[in-house]
This record gives sequence, C-alpha cells and structure tokens, in this order.
Amino acid sequence: MLSLALLSAGGCKDFLDVEPITSVTETNYYKTPQDAYKALVGCYDGLQTVWGEGMSFPVASEIMSDNCFGGGGASDSYNYQMVDEFDKLRSPSDQNNFGPNWIAYYKAIYRANVLISKMDQIEWGADAALRSIYESEVRFLRAYLYFDMVRLFGNIPLLVSPSAENLSQSAPDEVYKVIASDLKFAADNLPAIAYNAQPVANHGRVTKYAAAALLARVFLYYTGYYAKPDLVGLVSKAEALAYLENIISTGGYSLVSNFANLWPSSLTAYEGEDNKETVFAIKYTYTSDYDGNTDGNHWMVMFGMREQFVFPYGNGWGFGTVNPKLYNAYTASDSRRAPSIIAVAAENVGFTNQSKQREYSGFYVEKYSPLVDEAGNSVSVNKGAVNFMIGQFQDYVSIRYSDVLLMAAELGSANAQTYFDDVRKRAYQEAFTPLPVTQDNLMKERRLEFAFEGIRYWDLLRRGVNVAAQEIAENTTLLSAGQSAPKVISASKIVETGGLQQIPYTQITLSDGVLKQNPGW
Repeated sequence: MLSLALLSAGGCKDFLDVEPITSVTETNYYKTPQDAYKALVGCYDGLQTVWGEGMSFPVASEIMSDNCFGGGGASDSYNYQMVDEFDKLRSPSDQNNFGPNWIAYYKAIYRANVLISKMDQIEWGADAALRSIYESEVRFLRAYLYFDMVRLFGNIPLLVSPSAENLSQSAPDEVYKVIASDLKFAADNLPAIAYNAQPVANHGRVTKYAAAALLARVFLYYTGYYAKPDLVGLVSKAEALAYLENIISTGGYSLVSNFANLWPSSLTAYEGEDNKETVFAIKYTYTSDYDGNTDGNHWMVMFGMREQFVFPYGNGWGFGTVNPKLYNAYTASDSRRAPSIIAVAAENVGFTNQSKQREYSGFYVEKYSPLVDEAGNSVSVNKGAVNFMIGQFQDYVSIRYSDVLLMAAELGSANAQTYFDDVRKRAYQEAFTPLPVTQDNLMKERRLEFAFEGIRYWDLLRRGVNVAAQEIAENTTLLSAGQSAPKVISASKIVETGGLQQIPYTQITLSDGVLKQNPGW
C-alpha cells in the first residue's frame, strides 16, 4: 500500500474548488522521478478521499438498485429516500446530497491532471521506464474518477488539464473518449507482472490487469446504457474481450475457494486484503483523524446496524437496509447468501433497535459491516482508530477476478461456459448444477455474486432505463420507527431521470447557471 504523505498540488480556490496554494508550487516541483512518485501518491490519496463525506458511490449504488432501501435513522432527513426513489420531493431541503463528493472528485481529477501535464518537464534520466508506469497509473485513476461521475450525473464538466474554469457540461461521449483513452494507455503500457509475481509493496497500485478489467466494465456499461456497438469508436467488443482473456491467461489470478473467506466477517478464515481474487481495491487504513487525514473507510459505517452491535457485527447508521427480495433470490444451497447478508431472524442476531431504524427489513449488509470483538469493542478502535465512524479500514474491492470471468462470458468468450461454471461451482459447491450461459442467467448470477459491491445498479441500467425501472420499482411495507409504513419506488421517476442523480444545486449556483440540472430533478 502507498503510504507517503500527501503532496498538495498548486492551484486556486474557484468554481471547481481545486487544491490550495502551498509552499510547494508547480515552478519549484516536478523535477525528479521522486517528485513524480510523491505526486502519484497524492493522486491515489485523491481516490481514497472522494467518498469521505457526502454520499459515497458504493452506498448510493446499492440504494439506487433493487438490493437496498434508503434506511437510516427514524429521525434523519429523507435524503437517502430521495436518492432511493429518484424523487426530490421526498426531501426538498436536501438538494446537495453529492455536493461534497462533487468537490472531492474534481480535486482528485485536478491532482491527476497536474501530474500528467508535468511529465515532460521531469528529468527522468536513468529512470525513463518509470514515466510510462506513473503516467499509466495516474491516467487509470483519472478514468476511474470520471467513470463514477459520468454514470452518476451523465453530464459533467470535462477537464483534461489543470484548470479552475467555469466550464459547461460536456456530452457524455467526450468524457468516455477520455476514459477509454486513459484506460487503453494504462492497459497497453503497464508491465505484464502477474499477481503471484507482484511485490507485496505494490499491492494497491494499479496494474495492467486492473486497467484492462475496468476498460471492459466501461465498455459493457457504455454500450448497454447508450445502446452503441462499441466504446466511442476506440474499443470494439472483440478488443474488450481480448483484454479480459489476457487477464485470465497471464494475470495469475484465481478464485478464492470459499466465498465467505473473501470478507473480514469470516474472522479467522478471512483470506485477507490483496488476496488472489483482488484485481483492484481502494485501500483504507484506521488512521483517519479530524485534522485533515482521510485515510479510513468513512462510508462503511453507513451500512452498520442502527446504533446496536451484536458480535461480530458492529453498530452504524442503518442506511441501505437490504431488500428481502434479494435474500430470497439466493437458494439455501448458495454459499454466498450468509456472508453477504445479515439475516436478523435466521441468525438469531437479536437486533432490538427497530424503534430507531427507518425502513427496517430484517436484513443488513454483511460484506461491508463494521466489526466488533466479543466484548463489543470496535475492531478499528482496537487497532488505534480515533473512533469507529471514521476509522473503518476494510478496503473497497472494486474489481474481483470473478467479475473478469463473468464479463468475458458475457462478451462471448469461447470459454464462456467454463468461466460461468467456475463462478457458480464456487458458490454452490456440492449442490452445483449447470445452467446455460444466457444474458438472463448472467445477470441473475452477477446480482448474487456482487451484492453490495456497487455493481448491481449499473448492471440494471446498462440493460436499458425501462428494464432497470421495472426491476427497481417497489410497493411494499416496511417498519419505520417500529411502525408499518408504505415504501413506494415509482418506475416512472427512474425513467424520468434517466437513472441519473441530481447535480448538486450548490454547484449550479456557483457556476452562475452555466451548469444545467438533469431532467426530473
């Protein structure tokens, strides 16, 4: 994991609220490969901090999908219901849900743009080979950030050089051209070092295989959501598949034998961070504080049970309560159900705090649940965290090898059935029975495999807004503050918004109206 201190890039406080000026400026820095490395660490730090405040991408992705409800506390505002139901009238005073994230994304993009722009002035000398490596890593990070934003908002300002200009929104195709170009550059220029040959010190850094996998994910989303045959003319279906096949044949990855062991809640059987199935993860530590260090997983506490712990599950704020339909979608023989979902009744968890919970369903997220020891002490605090809210240290595993296999199967690999079967054999063990590789079967399997990993909503949306709307639409009853209350998600609202979220009104105001709000918001 990268651990050097953050180096702030120079800039000015303006429309996009980029990095502040410091004593280290662009004129006296970016001279040596070591300077470039420190700046690269700052770019990784930028990715680490984009979900430190506001509404994080992983949590929002699950709440927007059919996996989770908004949840939260009985006395909280209804801003998570607003996002869940695609309806600003659910919480009219909350028009800035993603405001802190918008600012953090552009700060991180600014850092990446600065480093990319300084590549030519750095005196690489005998370290010339590092240039393409560092440039590949930072371009991956920029692509990752833009991919989050363009999926959430659709229409965003596009900056490819250091700037604080008041730019109008670019067409999505222009953003995807940058994303595709950046990822192709990274996938084609990073060295082909297999997972099992990577130095431990490099775990957490971008690899050739991470770039190739993300490129395939972008291809599938873009061609699905926008109904296009290729990725903005830069990547064909055959090329996207070839990138995945190269990961499978040369990447050195494999599936962890027991699905439960992928997650810390399995306790002693946990395979640990950076295991052989992790293609890319955002790294966190327990060292966040209230003095500007945002190193921890600040969003994970949102998924915790509302203000109550039951070993090994720690308490949290109860957002993203799990839809019972997801629990019921798993068969009893599916080994992924138990390590994915906390089933309060089935596990005899003893949750008694329903009076403080909104949209209680009897199910919570387990994969990203805060953990406590048997005495009820926060595991993160035991390690030295300031508190459990900002000190969660579980990495966000963005891309797993099972996703590589399923994407390759979906793109029509000659080995599609084998890849599909490999994922399902791990899930069902002795109860495995084969299924043909069809789009419907793939989508069902992806939901069960990647529940709560920030993938389901985008898988739905890439099948078409109308399809997603019908899958997500809901008319049920849940417990809020211990009382039965209706829960309605209208398909028409999802269609009206195109599945996009509200651009923060603070940004529209700061832009003097240059930014335009998305339809339906």
